[in-house]
Amino acid sequence: MSAIRVGIGGWTYEPWRGTFYPADLPKTKEMAFAIAHMTAIEINATYYGSQKPATFARWGEAAPDGFVFAVKGSRYVTGRKVLAEAGESIAKFVGQGIVELGDRLGPILWQFLPTKRFDADDFAAFLALLPAAHGGVRLRHAVQVRHESFVDPVFVGLARAAGVAIVFADHADYPALADPSGDFIYARLEEAREEEPTGYDAAALDRWASVAQAWAAGSAPAGLPYATDPPGHAAPRDVFVFVINGAKVRAPAAAMALQKILKTEA
Repeated sequence: MSAIRVGIGGWTYEPWRGTFYPADLPKTKEMAFAIAHMTAIEINATYYGSQKPATFARWGEAAPDGFVFAVKGSRYVTGRKVLAEAGESIAKFVGQGIVELGDRLGPILWQFLPTKRFDADDFAAFLALLPAAHGGVRLRHAVQVRHESFVDPVFVGLARAAGVAIVFADHADYPALADPSGDFIYARLEEAREEEPTGYDAAALDRWASVAQAWAAGSAPAGLPYATDPPGHAAPRDVFVFVINGAKVRAPAAAMALQKILKTEA
């Protein structure tokens, strides 16, 4: 069965104290509190540096059944001028101990700079470097591209051939791609507004809930931007929706409001 998981990016953010975390909550309890109120969290620390295997194991043990951590890939991979040369860095990232998360390991997010342009040969080489498994654990990959040159059927075809999900990102400053390409959907909602208590108003939350439900059912929702003709009905897919960036202080409230509509509360 497909599942819709909704979450936030990380669990350490001072403005969440008093808006999400109780003001008197010990900092050592923040992760447990966040896990208790979400069904997924995107780990961003891994973008900046490696973590220890024991750290991943501890995070995995802290999460309940069904909870998933997405893991953000290293900037030393995605920031390369020549992606085809990233094999050693990818192996180092995957080998740092992420599989210690066990069945709490969700997709690996590879996020590219907004200045990174699409080069078909180089990107195909990069996709070929992404391992399908490590240490007997299946790995799922998602790519977030943010340059308009990626709005190209060739890019979509490469991602589909590799079984890698194209991240759908709701952001005003770079193009969004809703073309399904993997066996799961990875979405980042990045346009929350601080003046709105739940980040997005009720109408927007209802819309994103409907979109998530359509994705989970295997549909390509109407009204979203596609680089290719939207495919017909497909098999149900797991869906990961992260409310992140934008007015970050509202991200937990937005995620919890979306979960309530979807009836997927933690």
